[in-house]
Amino acid sequence: MAKSKRKRVPKTFLKLPDLEQSKSAVLNSLTSASSKRSYDHAIREFIDWYCSEPRLAFNRSVVTRYRIALEQHPYAPSTINLRLAAIRRLAYEASDCGLLSPDLAAGIRRVKGVRRLGVRVGNWLTAPALRVSRHLNKAMRQVVVMHLRKVASGGEL
Repeated sequence: MAKSKRKRVPKTFLKLPDLEQSKSAVLNSLTSASSKRSYDHAIREFIDWYCSEPRLAFNRSVVTRYRIALEQHPYAPSTINLRLAAIRRLAYEASDCGLLSPDLAAGIRRVKGVRRLGVRVGNWLTAPALRVSRHLNKAMRQVVVMHLRKVASGGEL
């Protein structure tokens, strides 16, 4: 008589040991020390929040509630998005370990991040202003080189 294999059913409510196992899997998959540090902090904060709430299932609506809770704090949008990325990665690793159903993990991955408002600090020059700036930089380099040649040859300033 053949043994019947019981199919392991993934959980919807993750307990602290499950979360810690998934957290260590996430941190082991990262290479950068600063990424490990920031993901560790983000996951610890989420675990504290998750365990303080009464018996929540780990799904998309819970992560959306966490996002709303983060928005209540004076965090920058990039901070909230980084924390959500860590939670998405946590769900992915929990799914890979068989602790969470792939459908729930896919739902968690679809939680939208916070929209960044404002003007980007980087490329603030328009295209024509950038061209003028490049020509000015070239002209300034030529003036400096001419000045250095004059000084080196002993000429007057």
